[in-house]
Amino acid sequence: MNNLRFIFFLALSIAVANPVVAQGVKNGKKGDVFVDDSGVMRWEHNKEEVKGFGVNYSVPFAHAFRSGKKMDVDLKKAMQEDVYHFSRLGFDLYRIHIWDTEISDAEGNLLQNEHLDHFDFLINELKQRGINFVLTPIAYWGGGWPEPDTKTPGFSHKYGKEGSLIHPEAIKAQENYLAQFLEHVNPYTGIAYKDEPNVIAFEVSNEPHHRESPEKVQEFIEKMIASMRSTGTKKPIFYNVTHSIQLAETYAKAGIDGGTFQWYPTGLGFGKELEGNLLPNVNNYEIPFEDVWEEYGLAKLVYEFDAADVMKSYMYPAMARSFRQAGIQIGTHFAYDPTFMAPYNTEYDTHYMNLAYTPSKALALMISGEIFRELPVNARLGTYPANLIGSFSINYEKDLAEMNSEEKFIYTNTTGSQPKNFKKLKQIAGVGSSPVVKYEGKGAYFLDKLEKGVWRLEVMPDAILVENPFGNNSLDKTLAVINHAEWEMKVTLPELGADFSINGLNSGNEVSKNATENGFSVKPGTYILVKNGKKSRSSYKGWSEGDLTAFVAPKTTVDKTYLVHEAVPTLTEGLPHQISATVVSNSPVEKVEAWFRNGNTYESVQLQHKEPYGYGATVPEKLLKNGILEYRIIVTTPEGTNTYPGGQKGNPGEWDFDPDEPYKIRVVETESPVYLFNASEDSENIVARWLPTINTVPAAHPGEAEFRVNVENLFEVDPENTEADAVYDYSFRYNFNRKVQGREEALEDKKHLIFKGKSLNDKPVKLQVALVMDNGRSFGKVIDLQPQMQEYEIDLSELQPVKTVTLPRPYPSFLPLYLEHDIQEEFDLEDAESLQFSIGPDLSESEQQEQHGVGIISVRLE
Repeated sequence: MNNLRFIFFLALSIAVANPVVAQGVKNGKKGDVFVDDSGVMRWEHNKEEVKGFGVNYSVPFAHAFRSGKKMDVDLKKAMQEDVYHFSRLGFDLYRIHIWDTEISDAEGNLLQNEHLDHFDFLINELKQRGINFVLTPIAYWGGGWPEPDTKTPGFSHKYGKEGSLIHPEAIKAQENYLAQFLEHVNPYTGIAYKDEPNVIAFEVSNEPHHRESPEKVQEFIEKMIASMRSTGTKKPIFYNVTHSIQLAETYAKAGIDGGTFQWYPTGLGFGKELEGNLLPNVNNYEIPFEDVWEEYGLAKLVYEFDAADVMKSYMYPAMARSFRQAGIQIGTHFAYDPTFMAPYNTEYDTHYMNLAYTPSKALALMISGEIFRELPVNARLGTYPANLIGSFSINYEKDLAEMNSEEKFIYTNTTGSQPKNFKKLKQIAGVGSSPVVKYEGKGAYFLDKLEKGVWRLEVMPDAILVENPFGNNSLDKTLAVINHAEWEMKVTLPELGADFSINGLNSGNEVSKNATENGFSVKPGTYILVKNGKKSRSSYKGWSEGDLTAFVAPKTTVDKTYLVHEAVPTLTEGLPHQISATVVSNSPVEKVEAWFRNGNTYESVQLQHKEPYGYGATVPEKLLKNGILEYRIIVTTPEGTNTYPGGQKGNPGEWDFDPDEPYKIRVVETESPVYLFNASEDSENIVARWLPTINTVPAAHPGEAEFRVNVENLFEVDPENTEADAVYDYSFRYNFNRKVQGREEALEDKKHLIFKGKSLNDKPVKLQVALVMDNGRSFGKVIDLQPQMQEYEIDLSELQPVKTVTLPRPYPSFLPLYLEHDIQEEFDLEDAESLQFSIGPDLSESEQQEQHGVGIISVRLE
């Protein structure tokens, strides 16, 4: 696919380098924010547009708070350290839906307890870094998730969300609580929240989901606003408007200053990483009630967004572009994992974000913040994939997002791009290598210019993912580990020269040496790089001593030997194949071997150490014959051997060793068909809107299974958008990139798509079968399935352009079903990456009202 181009003084014991200062000033004289007649938030003191970008983060409450206590974590210190990383990433905005149920009683009285104390402390820490806030006083949630709810004192626990919206006593409790919360004086700042200069706006509550009449809803919102205004606050008051959007005008009439929006373009809770190009899912953030917002002059902010179940870094800058295009001024990602919980990702297992543990994704958020600050609001950027953004670019195939401006060079993975202007460059942040920084490690690094010929270098430790981060997680299950290792780095900045000095800055860092031809070895820490012949100083303009020497990172967490490897499903006999594995251990790795078997042919091969933590080997040719290739990987350290899969102590050469099942690969003949989907193996990876009728059942022949879906109603009224136009379509998708990885060369001569399946309900059904390209364009054909199981042959030359359905379906549900694009590339089988199945195309009006079902055994190419 073509490369898509889209145009810290820390309080107490920690200091932040090069702090991001919120718009305005930090001494409280910037005044409140107001919303002008065109719906734009502006600062009172200078009338400039409000901009901001950051994260949600919830250590003072619920699961994060309880987990920290269980782990004996100093929560205030942990928050300080995470806030340091917020500033490193350039965040200047924070949002939280406050667990009212933990800091209120049933009558809505504010409780002075440890949750409120930790929240106040966090707010002060953020404020010291110039970070602004959007505060949502009411969450309606229980305090349990992901654990069972426990009894809490608040009104939300007594009445629940639905009851809180309609019960008179619950409404009174909320009025009381909102007033008390805004009047509450933070003991760390000495300022009530109603007057806090860093509060940009209040959002009344989190996702209320109104179901009552417009009159009742308007009355409810007016009461909430009146309670908040009774405190004398002049802050803008926002309301959540991405649910029950048929009430958009009701929300506007209630006297709000703006609406809060969410975006989960890849759905939630897939349970594993989603594969394929997901950029079509973030092409456009289309607001159906835009005309209402324009009429009433209301502002927009994003309270939550994430590309859930995605470990790639290319998505966030594209989302930021779409937000700015939609007129959204500020936004906060959901949610940043506290570093002490990040190895386990238990708080929200469909999300995963932390600078130390997900460095590429974190730098993608850093770039997104720059987009929010640089890209004009309501910009018109064209149609996918030609919606470009000057200094910014993304590349799906390389999982790369970049910012390359006159002064900043930020990249989420290895890039070949040259900085735009070496002379004006002031900041570099990256993962991997670039023409400026060559680095072998697996963590993020930051370079900040102190003055000409003097740069500050901060290197984070290596992060290695060892398990699926989006599955069933617990505090006893390690998903990612941190390793402090020493790697080679080469910094090529003309003003530094080739033999600059490197001296440690952070506590305990005694490094003092010179680069050789720009290169040097480096461990995690903070350093000062100085041009040879230039004297370094103890202080630099704009940097306190604490700023200069700051370094925060988790210690090494590697507690055993971990190996990450996934076998390809199928290979073509006689063609070369390499296996690779990631190995990280708390002991030196002495040897990594693979013990192979295919039939009666056995051989062992040593995997070579090719890159940090990366090992690889070529499978011996004699084993690549028609049959089942089985193998195990054995890692040897001074502690002995471990065998994988499973990681058991010992190896298969020991007489009493009882191994787990080996890795297995089907080695097929050259002319064998290429299977794109096989229900017995692939049904769990289908992306579809959940229905109770989805099921996989045994088929008539041993080894086969049938994926079934029965759709009673192709269109159902969405309770969050009851006035939406009817679209009769049920689509589902399967990405086969991994499945065909060992057979790419066999695609060249394939001419036919063979679908094996049937209709359900004892009647025929029209099913559109399409191949989705890696650029988002789809080519398909409708086939008439019969109730009898049989095969259907589609000539690839018969495939025609069809609509691409954005799957998984996003939240909010009002976003477009189909991708709008201007892609002109023709069909090319080598670019295909997914199968899209659709019930709906070519149905008559009467057929659209009927129940339809399909059963699928397989799809293959011949």
